Amino acid sequence: EVQLVESGGGSVQAGGSLRLSCAASGFTFDDYATGWFRQAPGKEREGVSCISSSDGRTYYADSVKGRFTISTDNAKNTVYLQMNSLKPEDTAVYYCAAHGSRYCSGPEVWGQGTLVTVSS
Repeated sequence: EVQLVESGGGSVQAGGSLRLSCAASGFTFDDYATGWFRQAPGKEREGVSCISSSDGRTYYADSVKGRFTISTDNAKNTVYLQMNSLKPEDTAVYYCAAHGSRYCSGPEVWGQGTLVTVSS
């Protein structure tokens, strides 16, 4: 069974940091790009970051560039999102996703989400 399980969400004050983790199972992790999306209350889900499993190229939404860093540990089948200098507008449910290829071509498998709350 293909599964993505996120962890690491929580509450933090503005300016603080969190690291999200997403453990993957049921598929060959190296064969697929992985990434993070988020959905704030009353808003549509948006892409935050993605990392290609082909060349390690990373992509970020403009709103998080310079503050968030995506990385993978292939030995652990895990993708991480290090979030620094958090802002109240980063408050959202964060979802891990596996894309349909080695490239950031579009999510096909989703995790259950983890809530991040940033207070001012």
